[in-house]
Amino acid sequence: MSRSPGVPTPDELETRITELRAAVRRAMAAGDRARARELRAELRRAEAAWDDAVLGESTGSGARRDAQDGPRGLLPVREQVHQALTLLGAPAAPKLIGSVYAAFFPGQIPGSSLTSLRRDEERSFRTAPYARPYYLCAALTADLLAPARGLLTVSTWPLEQRVVGPLSPRTDFLTCALRLAEHAGRGTPSPDVQRLLWRFASNIPGAATGTVGTVDPAVLAEAARAELDVHRASDRRRRESAAARARERLDDAERLFGTRLRALRDPGRRPAINGETDR
Repeated sequence: MSRSPGVPTPDELETRITELRAAVRRAMAAGDRARARELRAELRRAEAAWDDAVLGESTGSGARRDAQDGPRGLLPVREQVHQALTLLGAPAAPKLIGSVYAAFFPGQIPGSSLTSLRRDEERSFRTAPYARPYYLCAALTADLLAPARGLLTVSTWPLEQRVVGPLSPRTDFLTCALRLAEHAGRGTPSPDVQRLLWRFASNIPGAATGTVGTVDPAVLAEAARAELDVHRASDRRRRESAAARARERLDDAERLFGTRLRALRDPGRRPAINGETDR
């Protein structure tokens, strides 16, 4: 999607939000309440701008739009998927994408429409490369740089973010949990959002501390962040290595949709044999 010159991107806004949250904590620790109030006001403005950029409006709570805002599901499916993936910030399966969209956005994504979506995107790119602002493309496996089965990403993400290695399923799960919890925590989560957060919290130690089915977004975010810190560095190294090989060996289309023609294993690793796992 085109963006007016000078308007921050969602990624830039996320960086600013992270910086402001840290600044608020520092101001409170120093006892400077006046400065903390100023920073909190700026933080709220940045969060509202993020909502405008990603959701198309400042909802602040993950609640659905009111009925008077128009019929449900007016956006094309690819834009619905793009919105959900932008909120998640990590490769995701169609089922999760649909659940996130249903919880945080108006309407639902028909499951049948996702079946051929990636193939349609690839055909479009090969017919007219870079004609669209973004493409919904495959995650790439770190070992073969082949399409990861059932995982969608966004072409504008860094290649390292679109590669998945052995630790990536867990780190991506935690990343999604953290981002959803932080977004939901900006207001009062709707019942649909609470149910979605519970699915994440029930699989993260220390995240489900209240009544079954009810999640405190702040607790979920903290638990996800703590475990993510354990795995992130190792996962990043593997992803960066695979991304470097992809840039060197793949053409533009293969970097988005993967290669099926040849094995491009990491030259520093030998294939697993005799029941060994590729670790």
